[in-house]
Formats: sequence, structure tokens, C-alpha cells
Amino acid sequence: MATEILMPALSPTMEEGTLAKWLVKEGDAVESGMVIAEIETDKATMEFEAVDEGIMGKILIPEGTEGVAVNTPIAVLVEEGEDASAIPEPAAAPAPTPTPETTAAPAPVAIEAPQDPGIPAGTEMKPTTVREALRDAMAEEMRRDETVYLMGEEVAQYQGAYKVSQGLLDEFGDKRVIDTPITEHGFTGLAVGASFGGLKPIVEYMTFNFAMQAMDQIINSAAKTLYMSGGQMGAQIVFRGANGAASRVAAQHSQDFAAWYAQIPGLKVVMPYCAADAKGLLKTAIRDPNPVIFLENEILYGQTFDVPVLDDYTIPFGVAKIWREGTDVTIVSFGIGMKYALEAADRLAGDGISAEVIDLRTLRPMDTATVIKSVMKTNRCVTVEEGWPVGSIGNHISAVLMQEAFDYLDAPVINCTGKDVPMPYAANLEKLALVTTDEVVEAVHQVTYR
Repeated sequence: MATEILMPALSPTMEEGTLAKWLVKEGDAVESGMVIAEIETDKATMEFEAVDEGIMGKILIPEGTEGVAVNTPIAVLVEEGEDASAIPEPAAAPAPTPTPETTAAPAPVAIEAPQDPGIPAGTEMKPTTVREALRDAMAEEMRRDETVYLMGEEVAQYQGAYKVSQGLLDEFGDKRVIDTPITEHGFTGLAVGASFGGLKPIVEYMTFNFAMQAMDQIINSAAKTLYMSGGQMGAQIVFRGANGAASRVAAQHSQDFAAWYAQIPGLKVVMPYCAADAKGLLKTAIRDPNPVIFLENEILYGQTFDVPVLDDYTIPFGVAKIWREGTDVTIVSFGIGMKYALEAADRLAGDGISAEVIDLRTLRPMDTATVIKSVMKTNRCVTVEEGWPVGSIGNHISAVLMQEAFDYLDAPVINCTGKDVPMPYAANLEKLALVTTDEVVEAVHQVTYR
């Protein structure tokens, strides 16, 4: 049976690309994992691997074609002996139907979050992507305080590698939205020095993997100066950007640094899941007099959630959110790990298991009191995160529960994490290296003995 090969999304934010080169021709045998084409985006040229096996029956999109939309059929695989000539030519795209100017675009579907007790009853809620929420938080704080500015690679003219800073250059100008060279150690040092002088920088890293170059500036300068100066000088600064795995960007671009930074006295560490938390916590981070590590996730940028329409919406650090109440087990997570935690809770409900799901939101300070109170009710706990297992946030929560809630535990705490390996590039291996909803469900069945 013929199988269509679709234009791949090589990153969660990719919408189209150039089919630069075919590495196979019609009639060639194709094996799973074989590189069959090169795809160009505005960022890079990447190899495209076949998922299925068969014979390349027909190439639908010739090499060199630009602007090929994601999920467009680009070729057809056939089985051995199948007649490729019977495959129809791709149909021409239908002409767009004119729509009246008064017809509004459909509103994005927002993921439903629990009611925040800090939001007044009856407050209007607006569906907003995480990307837009982060931008709105920065814009509001830059309007409020002229000493706040944004700097980083591609934040100005390109409007952010992930379009998080879209529109900020136009509103605030190039003195407050600053494109930097590709030298994280250098521009991080400039920003830390500016914070010592009374400015309030927001430093964007295209990915926190690149902040590895600036660890000395972040930890030895920003985090320790308040203590080492006897309180005479501090650093009011936010370091923010994409953290953790995205999609096939391999070992050096897929690391989750949550547990690394959470170890450091002098830093505050935030890792939101939903858009409302991203906005409220980023506004709090910008106002905080201490250096704040603000960890985002590339895959979550395009996710839509309800955000309250308020003049000044902030969320205090160190307060966890209970997304779902339950009685049989406590599932604790943060950031994109919440996706697996909530999916698991939905599935477990079908098995008759009531899971309470807690989003830590901030990792330093961490609201362990809410976790302890929940475990005293459910008597069981599973933690979920994408980082590595050794020295994980889940390890710390397990230790806290051993000290503070040991007599309430009816089963060992299980930590669901990413696998203890560098992130593979191959799509099938990357999937195996990440934590999954199935693993969370299995862990809950283990601790509930069901």
C-alpha cells in the first residue's frame, strides 16, 4: 500500500521550509532511519530520515522548492512490486476562498487551567500562547520601568529566535532591545555589570545550552556578589530562554538545567508550564532584586492557555499550584513535565485511581509544604521531570518527604526522569530518552499496588 511522506516539522516552531535536496531517486529502496532528503529552514539545513520502509515510488515535490508547508505530501513510498505509475499526481492547491473582512479568525483553543485564588472572581480570561504571555510580561515591565531592557542574540531585528520579543524593538527602540554578538560569556558579563550599576537587564539565551559559556558570570558574579559584598551590591537581572529538549537538536542542545541552577544559593529558579504562570512569574522575576533563572520550553511556546486580563498580574515565588485534586497519589512536576503528569492523571482516572497533580512553578524557592500536605493525604508520591535522574529535583523532593512525611508514606517515592544518556539525534532514540506518560502511569500503578 502506498505511504505518503510528509514535509516534516524539524522544530516545534517550523511552519515551512525549502526542500533543498533529494538524496534518493524514484525506484530506490528506502529503509527506516535512512537519510532521504535535506531540508532548509531559516536556521539551518537538516537531514530528513525516513520513518517507513519501501520503494521510492514518486517524488511529488522537486528539490529546490521553497516555502513547502509542514505536512505537505512530498513523496510516496510503495511496496515491492507495487505499480508506482498508478499514483496520481499531486492535486493543485485550491484557490483560497475570499472571506469577508468582518469574519473573525477562529480563537485558539486554550488548555483549561484551575482557577487561581489570586485572580478576582469574574475576571475576563483571554486565550494566549506562552510566547505571547512572555512578550506581554516584558513589554508591561519595560513600560513600567525605563531601567528594564532586553538583550540577546536575535532579540531585536529578528524579533527573537522563537518570536518571543515580537514588536518590542518597534515600541522601545534599539537602546532597550539590543541584538548581541554570538558570545554568551561576553554579553552576560555586560549585563551583570549593568545590573551592578542599577539597570535591570533581561538576558535572553537562544537556548540555555549556550549559557554554559556564561556559567562563571551567572554563578560567580551574579549569584554570589550580594553575599560577598556584605549586602552592599546585588544583581537585579533575569536570565531567560529555552531549556530542555525540543525536537532532534541532539545532545548539546537538549539539556535540562533545572536541577543545576536550583542548587545555587543566590539564584532564584523559575520553570512555568502555562501561559498565565509564564506571564505572572516573569513580571515577578523582573521586579525581584536577585538574579533569576527563568527556564522556558520551546515546545510550549505555541501552546495556548487562558490568561487573566488584569492591569498588573504577578505571581509570588515559592507557591505551587494544584492543577488537579486527588486522593490516591500525588504527582509532582514542573515545566513541560506537567504535560505528562496531567495526561497520566487523566488515564489513571479511567483505572479508578485519583491523582493529585502539583505544579511546583518555582524550584528555588520551592514550595515543599504543599507537596508534604498532599502526601499526608494521598500517602504516595511520583515526581516527573525531563532532566537526568542523578541529582534531580525529584531526588530532592524524595529526601524532603523522607524527613518530613516518612510516617505518611505507604510506598517508596518514584522519580520519573529522562534517561541517563546524552540526548540522541535520531528521532526514534530521542523518543526513548525522554520521560513518557506511559512511564508515569506505570509508576503510579507501582506505588498504589494496583
